[in-house]
Amino acid sequence: MAKKSRVYRSLYRLIRYPLEALMVALVFVIFYFLPVDASSRLGGMLSRWLGPRLGYQKWAIISLSRAFPNLKGKQIKEITDGMWDNLGRVLGELPHLKKITRERVKISNEEILTSLTANGGPCIFFTGHFGNWELLALTAQRLNTPYLQVYREANNPVVNLMLKKIRGLRNSEIISKGPEGAKEVVQALKNDSRLGIMVDLKMNDGIPVELFGRKAMTAPAVAKLSMRYQCPAIPVRMIRKNGCNFELKIYKPINKPVDGDVAKMMRQINIIIEEWASEHPSQWLCWLHRRWPEE
Repeated sequence: MAKKSRVYRSLYRLIRYPLEALMVALVFVIFYFLPVDASSRLGGMLSRWLGPRLGYQKWAIISLSRAFPNLKGKQIKEITDGMWDNLGRVLGELPHLKKITRERVKISNEEILTSLTANGGPCIFFTGHFGNWELLALTAQRLNTPYLQVYREANNPVVNLMLKKIRGLRNSEIISKGPEGAKEVVQALKNDSRLGIMVDLKMNDGIPVELFGRKAMTAPAVAKLSMRYQCPAIPVRMIRKNGCNFELKIYKPINKPVDGDVAKMMRQINIIIEEWASEHPSQWLCWLHRRWPEE
């Protein structure tokens, strides 16, 4: 029975993956040949129509109700509509990342990066899925502060290759999550490299850290690595401004607990995520994710 099940899964992937990749390719070809603003608007429009009809909508409503118990139904709907719009725009903007990076990203607090470059040594930039997070790595290159991006590969290997190409990053500029990737991360810090890490997704084998008043399973990597290798952990955020325009906001490195408490440092990071999500709730993708164990 187990052998048959493996055969069925293999056949399913053999059929599904090429069809899925073809659909993704067709969508991105359309986005590619549209002007930047039109591509962004179309992505947002399609996502606003489709998103609320998907099962993920339920989890977004639950997450928002838990994070902001005083919100009314109409307010939650406005936020989820904006969230779907932002997600669709991110997809519509993918073929235009380089152009957007060159022309449509304003930088705030660039002097923080200047001092880092002068001091040298490894550092960690941490962020979440806000605004168009796909612009972060290319904007760092524009600022002559490139970093190795730690990312989760797409399940479909063909789609994964397409996304790597679209994002404009070389293999030497990315590290896949997983055991092998963890070794690369450690080696990179030992070599005084910079890392970019997303900290807002649920990690089932992480540690429970408070997020919006409830314990959320949180990846502790930023705190562990920052304290072990004595490197600064710097919050960065991409904020969407008026359609397809953005502000990259760079913040001062966060303080490390003197007692080396990983959970305490991750709580500091989750507080930052809470502040960002409260300021622009429709720009945070992770309302869609089941961030709390009881979900």
